[in-house]
Amino acid sequence: MNIYSAALTLILVMDPLGNIPVFLPILDAFEPKKRRMILAREIFIAFVILSVFLFFGKFIMHGLNITEPALSIAGGIILFLIALKMIFPPVETKQQREHQLGEPFIVPLAIPLTAGPSALATVLLFATQSPKHMFNWFIAIVIATVVFAIIMFSATALRRFLGRKGLIAIERLMGMILTTISVQMFLTGLSKYLIVHG
Repeated sequence: MNIYSAALTLILVMDPLGNIPVFLPILDAFEPKKRRMILAREIFIAFVILSVFLFFGKFIMHGLNITEPALSIAGGIILFLIALKMIFPPVETKQQREHQLGEPFIVPLAIPLTAGPSALATVLLFATQSPKHMFNWFIAIVIATVVFAIIMFSATALRRFLGRKGLIAIERLMGMILTTISVQMFLTGLSKYLIVHG
């Protein structure tokens, strides 16, 4: 996997278009200037968390005795489940649609909506599969974060331009792409496991 495919994978996993309907109701209660400040802060926090997992996640793996094939297989399964939710989104309940009271801080915008479990697992997978290319993976995180930020800062305009059906169509297309990436990740982990234990 090169830097561009890594960045694309992260962008798909972070799902900025799919997060627009979630972010906007939370931020609509604030003035535009305050909204931009909150958005910038939360995206930066998510970037820091992803970077920490990239550079120090391997120590967590060693401490928990998690092997690379196991992480690859688990990461593939997680990404596949995320892709299925993108293609077949669950029906929201009334409680899930209620606005959050007060100014959001870290939760839920930074975690888990931006740097969610799937994004953290993906970054950890990059670091363990090819530790010699840590700088490339860091650049991939930077690219994915910048793309995520651009889309989220343009969320209001995109919602008006694409409409609800347009956003849903694009998200499902991204889900299809993510499905193939997740299957490849699963097969890679399985093949490595069979080589070691075969």
